Amino acid sequence: MGKLVIVAIGGNALVRENGRNTTQDQYEAVQETVVNIADMVQEGYEIVVTHGNGPQVGFALQRSEIASEVAGMPTVPLVNNVADTQGGIGYQIQQALTNEFAKRGINKKVATVITQVEVSADDPNFKNPTKPVGSFFTLEQSEEMKKDHPNWVFIEDSGRGYRRVVPSPRPTDIVEKEVIYSLIEDGYVVIAVGGGGIPVVKKDDKTYEGIDAVIDKDFATSLLAEQIHAETLIVTTGVPRVCINFGKPNQKALEKITVEETKQYVLENHFPPGSMLPKIEASLSFLQNKGKRVIITNPESLKEAMNEQAGTHIVN
Repeated sequence: MGKLVIVAIGGNALVRENGRNTTQDQYEAVQETVVNIADMVQEGYEIVVTHGNGPQVGFALQRSEIASEVAGMPTVPLVNNVADTQGGIGYQIQQALTNEFAKRGINKKVATVITQVEVSADDPNFKNPTKPVGSFFTLEQSEEMKKDHPNWVFIEDSGRGYRRVVPSPRPTDIVEKEVIYSLIEDGYVVIAVGGGGIPVVKKDDKTYEGIDAVIDKDFATSLLAEQIHAETLIVTTGVPRVCINFGKPNQKALEKITVEETKQYVLENHFPPGSMLPKIEASLSFLQNKGKRVIITNPESLKEAMNEQAGTHIVN
């Protein structure tokens, strides 16, 4: 097996701007992203791809609610929406990668693993939801929606608007980790832990049961990377490098930093809780559990980042 790299793609990276959010628009965004992943495969890396699904789950929830109001259709539970979007996005990445490999004459197969991720039913996040899902709204729009859905919670997200937040428990185990590792050993590019995985709890009789939540894809990706002994974790985001003093006159892009330096930046509150902080915390968890390096960058900089020409590199 070559050097094993896990690449986490954000759900927002698959949604076009200016209202272009159809399934075809998403597929075109996927096609652009997989070009960079195929470059890495050509350079000899074994790749596992994970992805977010925040906007897509938001769309799915909205469709379910509209169908219920207009046609009396039964609403779809959040956990099932997570599973549905995991399969749909996984299919698009799988097909786009397969086609990109065919264009380049790369003899590589791709498989998507519908992945369950175990969480604790006692996780405090069930009482204090923090995970943004769906689209961005103005303050006025969010307040209007709360009139119809009084239990919904909205937060301001990094100056980009307001988003609904749902429970986001920490992952404790990747249920299908052995299957994922076997496919990697057989030479597959694997797409797994989509949307952070389908949240499940293990009952006393060792059976699993789905639970309504959305697991942060960066924490789930970090845990998967630990469990399958990946060498490098790449977390993609909307910027080429992580910045401190973001949006201020003294903003500074970080190129290469140590774990200890990163911890200090966390203590100084440089990273927004609903945006960059989970990526940083997931990165630190991976590095503290035998991971070698983490790269945080935007999708189009993946190839350059692997050659240390782009991105923020966090190392032990």
